[in-house]
This record gives sequence, structure tokens and C-alpha cells, in this order.
Amino acid sequence: HIIKYFKEILHKKELGVGPQIYKSVGKRQSKRCGKVGRFEIAGTRSRLLANSGNVPKFHIVINIVMKRICDVLFSFLLLCFLFIPMILVAFFVKLTSQGPALYWSDRVGINNTIFRMPKFRTMRLDTPEVATHLMDDPERYLTSVGSCLRKFSLDELPQLWSILKGDMSFIGPRPALYNQDDLIGLRSKRGIHRLVPGVTGWAQVNGRDDIPIPLKVEYDAYYLKNKSIILDLKIVWMTAVNVLRKRGIKH
Repeated sequence: HIIKYFKEILHKKELGVGPQIYKSVGKRQSKRCGKVGRFEIAGTRSRLLANSGNVPKFHIVINIVMKRICDVLFSFLLLCFLFIPMILVAFFVKLTSQGPALYWSDRVGINNTIFRMPKFRTMRLDTPEVATHLMDDPERYLTSVGSCLRKFSLDELPQLWSILKGDMSFIGPRPALYNQDDLIGLRSKRGIHRLVPGVTGWAQVNGRDDIPIPLKVEYDAYYLKNKSIILDLKIVWMTAVNVLRKRGIKH
């Protein structure tokens, strides 16, 4: 399927993202993106349109496809490698609080579409469904293991499934809650909604919970303008350092 996809691109004088490319990705399709087998290969249709307009350049197509292939490969390997630790985390969440081990929240994805994002539950069932920074005293809603999971970002591990599925990428702006109208509006004005949301991003490694929303949007806009493999690798490294040093986490 991938070879067929590239052959069609190479034979087009203009790289239009119309039905011809949409159909070439595979028989199984959705309104948002093409799929190969069970997993989306580039978020093909939506990502090309969102990032490049109707006539994307060849190198942009290559970058999007290669990033998606890396997302699928590494998320699958990490899910296999971390399967036992994730089972143990789920066990402790269930053991120390009532409710399911996973919490699914409605998040804003590429082009402001809504998707369901999983996390290990770190808060009680009666917690208001708003961003943590909008709560008066968020710590009183944390479960007994919730604070530890958040400090080391272990609650984010189930998002590997979202990456494998195609809703997210490893690197990109953190997906907003469906009701964060201020963040969604500012991102849409700057064109950031055209990016696939990520587990970590430029704003996260430069402050995370410590910076206000307008500054987060500025960091996201910087990433939109300067995104590259080098910048992605830098974000991965800075994320690892920040997690180990527990930087930028208030709750």
C-alpha cells in the first residue's frame, strides 16, 4: 500500500489531495484519513490538506508520511515493551480508588475534530471536567497514586494507543479539552489547529503547567513555523530531562 501510494504521488504533476490519493491508500477509509490495514498511515487526507493546502509540495508529503510511519513503529514497540508496567499501573489505580483504571476525555484533534484520549485516571470520579488550572484546589481531587503518576507522566502512557490509532503524534501541541474555548480559539487564529496533537510539544518542554495559555500558544506557533526532525529530537530530549527533574508540573 505504501509503495502504491508513493508511485501515485511521483506520477502526478500536481500533488492534489483529491479522491485519487485518498483511494490509493487502501480500501478501508474514513472521512478523516486513509488507512493501511488497521492503522492510519499519514492521516493522509486530513494531514496533507491541513498542513499544505490543496497542492502540497513533495517534501512536505514525504515528511508527513515518514513522521506517521515513525509514530506507528515506535508506538507499537513501546506498547509491547511497556505492556507489563502499564498493567501494573492500572492495577494500582484500581486498588487505590473507585472507578476504572482508564479515563477517556474528549479532546480537540487536527482541524478541531474531536477524539477520545485515554489516560490513567489520577483523579476521583467526582472531579469537574475542566482543565486543572481552572480548579480552585485540584490537589484535593487527586487519588493516592495520582500525584506520583503525574509527576513522572506515567498517566500519559495509554496515549501510545492514540498515536498508533492516528489521533495523535509523539510530538505536537497538547490536545485541548473540548471545552477549552480560549485555547482552541487562539490556536485556530494562529493556524495551530492544522497540526496533529502530540504527547509532548515545544510548549510542554518550556513550562507545561507553569505558563499561561497565551504563552503556550506562542510556543505552539513557533513549533508550527519551525517544525523539523531536529526540533522534534530536541523536544524528546528536553521532555526526558523535564520528566526526570519533575519540571513544570504543579499538580
